[in-house]
Amino acid sequence: MAGLSLTTFKLSHSPLLSSSDSKLFGLPLSNPNSLKFHFSLSSASLSYVAARFGAGGPRSSDSGRRQSDSEDDQALDLSTLRSDTVRLIDQNQNMVGVVSIDDAIRMAEDVELDLVILSPDADPPVVRIMNYSKYRYEQQKKKRGQQKKSAASRMDLKELKMGYNIDEHDYSVRLKAARKFLKDGDKVKVIVNLKGRENEFRNMAIELITRFQNDVGELGVEEAKNFRDRNIFIILVPNKAAVQKTQEPPKKKDKLAATDEVSASVQA
Repeated sequence: MAGLSLTTFKLSHSPLLSSSDSKLFGLPLSNPNSLKFHFSLSSASLSYVAARFGAGGPRSSDSGRRQSDSEDDQALDLSTLRSDTVRLIDQNQNMVGVVSIDDAIRMAEDVELDLVILSPDADPPVVRIMNYSKYRYEQQKKKRGQQKKSAASRMDLKELKMGYNIDEHDYSVRLKAARKFLKDGDKVKVIVNLKGRENEFRNMAIELITRFQNDVGELGVEEAKNFRDRNIFIILVPNKAAVQKTQEPPKKKDKLAATDEVSASVQA
């Protein structure tokens, strides 16, 4: 960026300026109509362009890029830094130390990577040389993986309602449903709602809930319960160890034993 030409601006003639009373910063002007200003653009003032896009030029836009434009702008816009020096981490994650912004940009350009702002409010700000596109891709991939894992571990609450005098068939249907929900990783809330004079049968309702919990067995672990109000309930959460046992395929020895039993019965 060295050897830049000077940019010259010439003011056109204006009747408001005269040789006798025109002044610039309090100094008289002998010939205001031919006044010229010269501006020299240093390499430091233009270095932000190289830092923003790296040595390889601007990146092509895509859907992921468009969604993270604002984050990219903050991480790559060195013009937001209020310091002439930065604390630099190189592309191998080694601490280089405090260097000028220009030196940091030149080091990033030498390895054809980006200069990324990590801590803009530090004194001096912390920057790092890296492939920012690759870094952003890996971060987004990691975030998507965490979201999937969170969704997979999230439990839904399934409610099963029973009357205190439920018949055996309906009871079996609800018990089967509760086991299925627990195996699928969901919580189960079993409710026996007592209305009006049914409150006299509270003990029967509590016994029914207790029986249901025992029949569910080790698949469900008690999380909460309420045996005081009319709305009697218990909440069961999956016992991961027990659920995993039910999902494991039979061991090889068990398969061989089952095969031997079938063979023996056929021969007999």
